[in-house]
Amino acid sequence: MTVNIHDDANQMAVHLQELPQFLGLQNAFASLKKDEIAFAMFKKFQTQQMTLQQKQMQGQDLTDDEIKEIQELAQKIGDIDAIKQLMEQERQLSQLMDELNQIISKPIADIYQG
Repeated sequence: MTVNIHDDANQMAVHLQELPQFLGLQNAFASLKKDEIAFAMFKKFQTQQMTLQQKQMQGQDLTDDEIKEIQELAQKIGDIDAIKQLMEQERQLSQLMDELNQIISKPIADIYQG
């Protein structure tokens, strides 16, 4: 019997979209997008964060100004209710994804523990 694990993964993706954690994230992001100023700040933070991560991955050091700028922006967006809600929903979905990853990877861990 041949198992098509990709079919199972696709079905899991469908089920994921029905879960409260996914729907909560989806709704929180939709609410954030309605606040133009908060959403613009969020997008700016994402862009800066990605730029700095790429710089670090290339082995480049971050300047004090770059670190200060991203920290200040993080503090500003952390005070916005819509972003706080989004971050909470991200945390809940991330927790679920961690649990699923542990379940899926248990057979591999068992190999090394046995």
